[in-house]
Amino acid sequence: MPMKRPGPAAHPLFVIHSAVLLFGLSGLFAKFIDASPLYIVLGRTLFAAMALGVYARLFSGTKLSAVPGRATGLFILQGALLAVHWYFFFLSIQLSSVAVGLVTFSTFPLFVTFMEPLVFKEPLDRRDILTALVVFFGICLVIPEPDLSNRVTLGGFYGILSGLTFAILALVNRRNVRLSDPVAVAFYQNLFAALCLVIPVFLIRPKAMVAASDLPALVFLGVVCTALSHTLFISSLKKIRAQTASVITGLEPVYGIILAFFLLKEIPTFSTLIGGGIIIGASIAAGYLASPKKPTFPKS
Repeated sequence: MPMKRPGPAAHPLFVIHSAVLLFGLSGLFAKFIDASPLYIVLGRTLFAAMALGVYARLFSGTKLSAVPGRATGLFILQGALLAVHWYFFFLSIQLSSVAVGLVTFSTFPLFVTFMEPLVFKEPLDRRDILTALVVFFGICLVIPEPDLSNRVTLGGFYGILSGLTFAILALVNRRNVRLSDPVAVAFYQNLFAALCLVIPVFLIRPKAMVAASDLPALVFLGVVCTALSHTLFISSLKKIRAQTASVITGLEPVYGIILAFFLLKEIPTFSTLIGGGIIIGASIAAGYLASPKKPTFPKS
């Protein structure tokens, strides 16, 4: 009896899992690259914008010049939010660990849940309040003590700020994604993020430059873990349900923690694993139960 070939859904599922795997891998570069998060984010956004520009011109047919004038201000805001989000994200991991940074960042659906009704005047579901309490309990397990002199606690605090800024970015994305092609949105977000970082990078930390040996890692982070991952993620949304994509995206910390274990020999504490499981589980459940909306991008 001949073997049954996989159905047409196998390909887009593989594509989105590959994208989320790359999202999770990006956090490890906070440990791979010995530089300030300012330089890591500048390199990431710059190389990502270059790669997305090439992809738009040669492969996707996206006209980057065909952007409504009213979207320019939103793109600048998105770029600034993306730069701040990724700065806090990498700083969190440098201070603590990949596991703590990814898990605390995963609180962003909680912020979206409570801010979205205020921004778009939508009702708040009672289940959202329960989800918030569950996530808060998970955070208490991940954070060892309420003392910012503890590096793990401080890293977790910056991870939560990373989640907050990403939630704000997600809400701006929801409004702006209707105005332009998704590839153009990703391109301009990264471009304006890089432009927003040029002045603080060279005025605030002019001596903490990236070593030449770290440039290949920055190129890989920008081209593969950012431009390629976003392209794969966007392309997968054409063939799979938004709820399915939301659930799979919730696996980003899981992939990241597994990769950190094998590539960095990082072993998360038991409380981090339990707290992370609670946060990730609650976030996935919230995304699955929510009304279907297309997931926003970019991810970490």
